[in-house]
Amino acid sequence: MRKFFYLSAILLIVSCNSSKNTATPSSKQLFVEDLLEMNDTTLKNTFTNEVITEDVGLFEEGTEERAYTVISPNTPDELHITWKDKNRTQIEDIRMDSNGKWKSKTSIKIGSTYDELTKMNQKPISFYGFGWDYSGAVAWNDGKLEKSNVHVFLAPEKEPKNKFYGDHIITATAEEIKEMDLKVKAILFRG
Repeated sequence: MRKFFYLSAILLIVSCNSSKNTATPSSKQLFVEDLLEMNDTTLKNTFTNEVITEDVGLFEEGTEERAYTVISPNTPDELHITWKDKNRTQIEDIRMDSNGKWKSKTSIKIGSTYDELTKMNQKPISFYGFGWDYSGAVAWNDGKLEKSNVHVFLAPEKEPKNKFYGDHIITATAEEIKEMDLKVKAILFRG
């Protein structure tokens, strides 16, 4: 009986210790930047519990056809991955537009404010006008985030004046920026 007890105790300890090493990517913090070096096969093998869809679509204002993959479509955890090639061996970019489980190593998140971005960048930022494909795109102006390969798109919480629309860098006073209440609506990570 004593041998049975010891054997059971040893098996219990071994089984508990082995379960500590079976952590999946979904049980730890996920950084989008960590995916940039993956290919299609690596993504599928890493995220076996995620719904993953694939297709081909038009990008760059409808001028380029590219393969893309969506991880966790139609959920707060959705990531949209665009590939450099049809064989899905190199990531072009990854787009995130909701605050799900994915995070950025830069600490930028969906909903970060204009002032927070300026502080993170350690230098004033500029942004493009609204109402087009690259609406609210941020220029880092040689600040800390310039070489981060992270591209951010702002959106106003309040309706902007007509002069803030279009494909050009916006010139706005601090008061006008505050009045628009600009927040990050999407983050693009380049491979």
